[in-house]
Amino acid sequence: MSILSRLLPREAGFFEYFENHDPAYIWVVLCGLLGAIVWDLLTWWWGLPTSSSHALIGGFAGAGVAHAGFGILNWKNIWKAVEFIPLAPLMGMVVGFSLMVGTYWLFRRWRPSSVDRVFRKGQLVSAALCSLGHGANDAQKTMGIIVALLIAAGYMEAGTQLSLTDSGTMWIILSCHAAMAIGTALGGWRIVRTMGMKITKLKPVGGFCAETAGAMTLFVATHAGIPVSSTHTIAGSIIGVGSTTGLSAVKWGVAARIIWAWFLTIPAAALVGAVLMSLFNAIHG
Repeated sequence: MSILSRLLPREAGFFEYFENHDPAYIWVVLCGLLGAIVWDLLTWWWGLPTSSSHALIGGFAGAGVAHAGFGILNWKNIWKAVEFIPLAPLMGMVVGFSLMVGTYWLFRRWRPSSVDRVFRKGQLVSAALCSLGHGANDAQKTMGIIVALLIAAGYMEAGTQLSLTDSGTMWIILSCHAAMAIGTALGGWRIVRTMGMKITKLKPVGGFCAETAGAMTLFVATHAGIPVSSTHTIAGSIIGVGSTTGLSAVKWGVAARIIWAWFLTIPAAALVGAVLMSLFNAIHG
């Protein structure tokens, strides 16, 4: 088994509700997706880095319950994702703190200017690793939405495996990664400013350690098939790196706002998804 294939989530339980090709489930997915998008846009406007993963979970859960009741939910899989809301940033925090302390010791005799020069280049590697972890976890969720729609519409079987070597599924993989790349390139400065400047001040060595810690955490979670938030993970890593110079180096007020947004994401997106699905059901009687 290749390294990349081991990084891809293998949990198929999400798709079991779409196997009967009920067209109504297309609207469940669409309403859930819209619920996630609405919440993501609001938090983007507020400059708060939240989790698209958990927004999708909330949106789908709310739309699903509005359509078929609570029996449609797979509580085991939902809990597996929800429990990582605190665990993912904590893992990133611990790894980021450890990497930063280790790096301080390794380069303690170096001149600051030389350290900066080395890690400015090193960030190209750490950023690439972070991007790989982001795509291996987050992009899979977008692929899941497309696959769910295709299964509900009867164009794909639930057991179909996505592969770059299969012309029938290659477009799903490439389109999701392309959309993520474009979104990253066109992303708003509000989120960049919050993550890069407002939580703590990062030098190149700190950025390298935070990105590497985030990537390592994402690789572990993705290998286990757990949809975690890259945002949560890297935010925890940044806090861990910043705290190595003292707790006062971290702006805990900003961190608290981000954490509140994390915990509100699932219920807020679920509410929007449920309202949209209820409106659809009312219109189509």
